[in-house]
Amino acid sequence: MSGVGSFFHEDEHPWLHKRVRDVASRGEGQLTAIVHEETNGRTVRVAHIRPASGIEWTTAADNIQLIP
Repeated sequence: MSGVGSFFHEDEHPWLHKRVRDVASRGEGQLTAIVHEETNGRTVRVAHIRPASGIEWTTAADNIQLIP
């Protein structure tokens, strides 16, 4: 896991700005951020993905795969 910087974003995630697949929805797009969010007293890692349509969605960071 990369260091967490401003706004709880992982500053140096190796897949940032690369094409990824969300295994939960089977959607594909560019990884724009991994954010640490607190929910129910625990921290979860949330991936933000932007497809060609430009309408970004989120999924658990563990749900993403790098597209070669």
